[in-house]
Amino acid sequence: MKNSHFWRKTKSALASAASFVCALLVIAPLALVFLHLLRSGASAVNWSFFTELPKPVGVAGGGMVNAIAGSFELLGLAALVGVPVGVFGGVYLAEYGTVRGNWLLRFVADVLNGVPSIIWGVVVYGLVVLRFKSFSAYAGGLALGFIMIPLIMRTTEEVLLLVPAGYREASLALGISRWKTIVHIVMKTALKGIVTAILLALARVAGETAPLLFTAFGNRFWNHDLSEPIAALPLQIFSYAISPYDDWHRQAWAGALVLVVTIFFVNILVRFLTRERVARVL
Repeated sequence: MKNSHFWRKTKSALASAASFVCALLVIAPLALVFLHLLRSGASAVNWSFFTELPKPVGVAGGGMVNAIAGSFELLGLAALVGVPVGVFGGVYLAEYGTVRGNWLLRFVADVLNGVPSIIWGVVVYGLVVLRFKSFSAYAGGLALGFIMIPLIMRTTEEVLLLVPAGYREASLALGISRWKTIVHIVMKTALKGIVTAILLALARVAGETAPLLFTAFGNRFWNHDLSEPIAALPLQIFSYAISPYDDWHRQAWAGALVLVVTIFFVNILVRFLTRERVARVL
């Protein structure tokens, strides 16, 4: 009996140690990347980086304020495209539709989630850029919005399905129409989960470069017209990283650091929004 108890404790300790080692192996690459970004780019993160435009080619200094502002503009345009379609698509999957039709929509959404982002850039390039003969912020926002749609749709569906059926039944029993029940009861109950899905999708597309190369193209100055090329932080990082200038290399590392930290804080915000739901489940 004692040998059996000792063997169970030994196996438990070995399993715990293996799990801990695996967790370290998962965290280590992220930590190494972050430390390398700090070492290479922290020296270039200063007030000028956030307030000045890029300097002319070969001139040291300058910043990426236009690229930072451009990224927020592109994310705003992407949200205008991806959020309504994704949220209402998730509502349809959770509350309406047939079993066969919903299965097909879920399958298509899951396939689209796995499509490389550059494909979306090529598609929007053919549909928008070639037709209007110009790169633009609209095209960039559209490409990022297409990437967001399947992620928001599937996540919204999942959080709506977590709302107890009793809420719907009680509302319908009181004579409230179905669409009002969905909007005022179901969606309001799952609001934090829906916001979480939107934030995760925005974090997902914030670092995309490939689709923007075919759509937004980039710009070294302020953009005053959304129908013209626009700067974005990932595009600026890419442009500086392949340049032959050491100062641009430092700024590319700084831009990557700012981008990673921004996405990190978005994920912290997601955890903050979901903490009550997790605590309730536990």
